[in-house]
Amino acid sequence: MTELTPTPNDCALPRIRADFATFNDAVDYAARSEKGLNFHDMRGELELVYPYSQMREDAIAMAYRLIDAGVQKADRVALIAETGPDFAALFCACTYVGAWPVPLPLPTTFGGKESYIDQLSVQLQSSDPKMLIYPPEIVDMASAAAERQGCEGISWDVLGERPAPAVDLPKADPEDICYLQYSSGSTRFPQGVAVTHKALLHNLYGHAASMDIGTNDRVASWLPWYHDMGLVGCFLSLIANQVSVDYLKTEHFARRPLAWLDLISRNKGTTLSYSPTFGYDICARRVSSQTNVAERFDLSRWRLAGNGADMIRPDVMQNFVNAFAAAGFKANAFTPSYGLAEATLAVTVMPPGEGIRVELVEEERLSGTRRDLSRPARYRAIVNCGKPLPDMDVEIRGEKGEVKSEHQIGKVWCRGPSVMHSYFRNQEATDECLVDGWLDTGDMGYVDAENYLFIVGRAKDMIIINGKNHWPQDIEWAVEQLPGFNHGDIAAFAIETENGEEAPAVLVHCRVTDPDERVKLRNDIADKVRAVTGMNCVVELVPPRTLPRTSSGKLSRAKAKKLYLSGEIEPIQLAA
Repeated sequence: MTELTPTPNDCALPRIRADFATFNDAVDYAARSEKGLNFHDMRGELELVYPYSQMREDAIAMAYRLIDAGVQKADRVALIAETGPDFAALFCACTYVGAWPVPLPLPTTFGGKESYIDQLSVQLQSSDPKMLIYPPEIVDMASAAAERQGCEGISWDVLGERPAPAVDLPKADPEDICYLQYSSGSTRFPQGVAVTHKALLHNLYGHAASMDIGTNDRVASWLPWYHDMGLVGCFLSLIANQVSVDYLKTEHFARRPLAWLDLISRNKGTTLSYSPTFGYDICARRVSSQTNVAERFDLSRWRLAGNGADMIRPDVMQNFVNAFAAAGFKANAFTPSYGLAEATLAVTVMPPGEGIRVELVEEERLSGTRRDLSRPARYRAIVNCGKPLPDMDVEIRGEKGEVKSEHQIGKVWCRGPSVMHSYFRNQEATDECLVDGWLDTGDMGYVDAENYLFIVGRAKDMIIINGKNHWPQDIEWAVEQLPGFNHGDIAAFAIETENGEEAPAVLVHCRVTDPDERVKLRNDIADKVRAVTGMNCVVELVPPRTLPRTSSGKLSRAKAKKLYLSGEIEPIQLAA
């Protein structure tokens, strides 16, 4: 068996940092290089080398097939975003046709077949695609969703066997919509973010410049391609900036998280890799005291360890440093960032080499309430998420739209060429968050004197009880300090009690089996929350793996609350 040779980190073709009129131009240029995508199996062994030249060739053939199937400019084509060559070629094929690819999630381990069909159906109804293209492994679920929507459903292996008569491909315009991006948490009311070629390329240039992506950089990634961090940051950006990349499938990372670090170690040229906080957390937890970290891993060339997509936990990041310093990992490699699909991807990025910097902020300042002087002050460490991308403006605004000064907490607004065009077919929702070119992100934060951005939480997640504001993560993180809990084991939100008053509710994964110990655990949690909020709370112990997550792996508080109130999450019954 011939040993595969991965695509190189460098080649003779001069690098262009996303300076193209359209994404199609970026694909054409990347195809002139020897670089490309490299796909690995669950154990991190290279199983397919896919140069950009081959991807472009396959994309054009698929574009011909799409046109032959009746797909026209501005049609939507829903694609199940499995990490592999088929999705990569099909995404580019759609943009060559002028159709809008709509990446949609694969089934997850949470929920069953019907739940996935329902989720897919809702997103298909919203995007109204001409066709749904999917991997053959999920033909039953995907075809059922397509039939429910009334669009054509076809697996990509069957599509690949269709005729591909050559025709003239339409020329894309920078102002054309390039793709639709659904948030990973989209459920009942999904919003498709419409991103133009111009917006995409501006963001790809901006974060490449902010991260100083240059000669010999190489990326390793397990992030899903249906989430903006994986799709834009670890797929589209690498094409537009001509970078080679090594992929693990997301489900393989979920089963063997340390395979990600093995992949970085084995491919000696890997310099960039990104993850939400939970990815670093699970790796640090999987290393046992018996693991010889220095022998197994070599993370010394990892110069940029991106953090984003959820709240960045400095304690978790420090645990990762403690676990992998012996393998050469440097704390200043951490590169916090802030972004959202409505801004294509990145809004701010920490300058390379500055690492994680935090500020301690009084919880009362975070919640906007007066401190009870009879109680000691409590602080939360807020992570610096870096500076705005080139041509990106960031403002902090109050409830009446007034611009806040430095270190004053308010709503985060941003403006720039990479802000979305609109929410697809939802002018009302578009008008709510886009005002005079400014995007209301829905997040709360502040800036310092040097224009670094600090994020404190999501406005809609705030728990307001008796006129006092509480951030759910403050409650969740406090409970996590009790022994036996992992990151993501707790969901906090407000509920209405039997007497009609609001109270904090806390759902907690319980791994204790002894009935008396369960009662003690519930009481310990209630005491901990009381210490943080000054109020009694409803504590419900639930079985492990009960709390819902988005398709990108983040805890979904809103869905947890909905499932709990509907009775679909059944708490463990405790002894009287």
